[in-house]
Amino acid sequence: MHGERARGRRGRAAVLSRARPSRRARREVGGRLLARGGIVVAAHARPLPAVPASAYVIANARTGQVLAAKDAHGVYPPASTLKVLTAITMLPRLKPDAGIVATRLAASVVPNIAGLIPGRRYKASDLFRALLLISANDAAVSLVQASGSFARGMALVNDEARRLRAYDVRAVQPNGLDAPGQAVSAYDLALIARKALSMPAFMRYDSTLSATFPVTAHDRLPMVNQNALLTQYPGGIGGKIGWTPPAGATYIGMARRHGVTLIVTILHATPLTEITTAERLLNWGFASNGHVRAVGRLVLPLAGG
Repeated sequence: MHGERARGRRGRAAVLSRARPSRRARREVGGRLLARGGIVVAAHARPLPAVPASAYVIANARTGQVLAAKDAHGVYPPASTLKVLTAITMLPRLKPDAGIVATRLAASVVPNIAGLIPGRRYKASDLFRALLLISANDAAVSLVQASGSFARGMALVNDEARRLRAYDVRAVQPNGLDAPGQAVSAYDLALIARKALSMPAFMRYDSTLSATFPVTAHDRLPMVNQNALLTQYPGGIGGKIGWTPPAGATYIGMARRHGVTLIVTILHATPLTEITTAERLLNWGFASNGHVRAVGRLVLPLAGG
């Protein structure tokens, strides 16, 4: 009896540890300076580039140091950057060769990028490639439904955000398509990107430049990676672009030079500027890394996840 009570207390403690903190506490995750709404950078740092984005974070992936930020905890619509959270949630749960039957719900998503056919079985590996190369909205729905149901899949996605201590995240659609209440912050996208960097399977899919998607046995859809950082920026290793009218342009970018890996996350930017904005912020980051005092830190995930 006493053992059952103890287990019950431990279970309640685990649940409470993943409860969403107050808004004030959320804004101070990673450091109090990051709670500020404007640009935060160390005194005497080289000038940051002026970029057309409402929020961004530049961080060192290994050390977790946030080198500079703008409205780091401001909440904005994520657009397709949310697909990175969907991917890192489902990758450990699905073997690459697992067969996933497309549902009417998945096939009815607009826009239906991969062209899934209801009742047809697709490999998880093909769905992950479609998700990350061409931002397939229908693939995102199929992947979360592979957990047993759409609701269960979305619960897993949100639980993964809590485990990462990405408390600003509220995921409603796994593809990031606009939905009431759905939001992320630039800081939380950096936590998500840092986790993605630690997953070889994610990086392998995410850095693939081209592939084909087997819509049917005889119809293969050519896919070219939408992330131009991979081919036009020296050291670009991955990322995810996004756009919807309410969200504007959103972006996660990852680059590595001389053993230093940087993450840049961008929210509510002028459309079609996300890659050039990321390049300018990354250039500043590589030039400043090791020469500026950090303004915050990417926190580590909760234990036991």
